[in-house]
Amino acid sequence: MGSINASEKSAHGGRPPGKIEASLNEKLQAVKWGEYKLGDLFKIESTLSFNTDRLVSGNEYDYVTRTSLNQGILKSTGFVNRENINPAGTWSLGLLQMDFFYRRKPWYAGQFVRKIIPKIEIKGSAVLFFSTLLNKQKPKLLSVLVRDVDKVFCSTKIQLPIRNGKIDFDFMDSFVAELEAQRVAELSAYLTVSGYDNYELSVEELDTLRNFSDQNDNDWGTYTIGNLFEKVETKKLPYKAKELPKQPTDDYILPCLTSSFQNQGLNYYAPKSGATVLSNVISIPSNSDVYRAYYQTRDFTVLSDAYAIRWKDKEIELSPNQYLFMVMCINKVTDLPIYSYKNKLGGWNVVKNKNIRLPEKDGKIDFALMETFISAIKKLTIKEVVLYSDQKIASTKEVISRTDQINH
Repeated sequence: MGSINASEKSAHGGRPPGKIEASLNEKLQAVKWGEYKLGDLFKIESTLSFNTDRLVSGNEYDYVTRTSLNQGILKSTGFVNRENINPAGTWSLGLLQMDFFYRRKPWYAGQFVRKIIPKIEIKGSAVLFFSTLLNKQKPKLLSVLVRDVDKVFCSTKIQLPIRNGKIDFDFMDSFVAELEAQRVAELSAYLTVSGYDNYELSVEELDTLRNFSDQNDNDWGTYTIGNLFEKVETKKLPYKAKELPKQPTDDYILPCLTSSFQNQGLNYYAPKSGATVLSNVISIPSNSDVYRAYYQTRDFTVLSDAYAIRWKDKEIELSPNQYLFMVMCINKVTDLPIYSYKNKLGGWNVVKNKNIRLPEKDGKIDFALMETFISAIKKLTIKEVVLYSDQKIASTKEVISRTDQINH
């Protein structure tokens, strides 16, 4: 069956997320803790930097920089000097935001990146446990000079679960597994309540997917963006991004759009009072290194370096799926490597004159195909989420059962 039942998906005999949280608190209160110096557990070393001008396409090695985005990965390459390669099973530390990222594949680094090498065997769920502990040291590392980071890192003390005088890796496995189970239970409940629990494709959706790649050039028409969409005029807000909170606080509850591509450009919050509240429109940055459009379904407002566009034809109301299809087509001509801070795409005056390709039927835009295609893609994505949750719950039961046997 292509559906899930939240009551059947619990890794804890049907216990809801609240019960799981109580169980986690009990585990934390019952476990014994020991103090360890990071320098006794890890080595911290500088990495050999690599000339970015020599990067080529590939995916064998990750090129890691001090950025916090994409787990520190700028891009990948299949070719790099052997002396630059760092092994998998280590952590990178970017000396900008002091983010620790576990590296599951061989990697090499740009400037201002440290390599964190474990002196003990760390595997499985313990990797997540230690990653969390390492990242808890960010405030301390951010408060010191870069030249002192290595010394401060090695002298920092952390608390680890212990059993019989040794680090309790079984506790880490059980705790992380149960924490994941809590999140998966919440996800399963959300999918059910939202009606996303059915991922079976209809006959129409299957046919659309099968036939989509067989379409030829005659099945698509060329349309100028400015003939389809119009820019939405918004009130200028009297705020600067750095002045605004990054989480909803008091009256600051309205997401603000900027040129960032993190979180679809919505990373700050402002009061609704005096703001132009938008939803069900497309947002596009006007001054960015990445000109990626997004369909915004929830209330937001425009802050800076971005704008919103909406469908012009009042007789045809676009559905969310059709908007998503349009976004894909727009990004074909805006979200390109050639556009950057040095070679800007520009604002609406430039974008409105660009042409996009849309599916046609009988000489008109095929809105039905758009709707069915996106619906099918959503179901395929949800299927992967459901299968992932099934796998995580099964593995959680196994880990918790094994740990209970050890403890009893």
